[in-house]
Amino acid sequence: MGLGREPNRWIPISAPRPATETIGVCHANTAALTDASVTTTGAPENTAPATFPPTDIDAFLSCCAGEWLSLRSRFNLDPGAAASKGAEASEAAMESADDNSWHASERAELKVTRLAALGGGHGGLAMDVKDLAGIQRAYFHADGSFGSEPDAGQGETGTWSLGPDGCLDLVINQGERQLRERIWFTKPNLRLRSTVEQLASGSPGRASFSSEIRRVPRPAEPAARGQGLAPAP
Repeated sequence: MGLGREPNRWIPISAPRPATETIGVCHANTAALTDASVTTTGAPENTAPATFPPTDIDAFLSCCAGEWLSLRSRFNLDPGAAASKGAEASEAAMESADDNSWHASERAELKVTRLAALGGGHGGLAMDVKDLAGIQRAYFHADGSFGSEPDAGQGETGTWSLGPDGCLDLVINQGERQLRERIWFTKPNLRLRSTVEQLASGSPGRASFSSEIRRVPRPAEPAARGQGLAPAP
């Protein structure tokens, strides 16, 4: 879940977002994700939902819970943004384009926890990013809105809709710009996200693509042959 994220830092969805910062998260090196999971030590667990892809919001949110390795790329799709600041800014933008600074990639480790439903809502998700302070929370309400508070109408951030194809679409209005994010699963342990910022003029501003791979416990090593339990006395 990337609700209300900023590129260089992760902030609660209820916090204000500076207009000068780029948005979004993510890009994945899909060649490194062929198994769609990262194993860790511990007891095995079943992370697959009963129906895949999830077809209702409760199942979708439950599928998001877990520990994830996130890879993201961010893109600036508005080359005129720097030019509006003057000739010097325009020249700096051209120079930065030569070194491919119009995009950036980074990685993060996420821990996503399912939040229980209160009242008539669907509950939500809490996301903790390793090495960053603060926990991001999002509650999904029955009226199609979501926000940082468990009660509908409080801390509202935007709207959500889950399509029949299992894609969760989020829309966040931020003054003269609108942020649209789509989240979907290709496998139970592989989640993808795309984020696009649309300016008041109708042109795209900034965008990102995310790929997140779930960390799953490594299966326990089988007992050595011939080393059974000792008989009871």
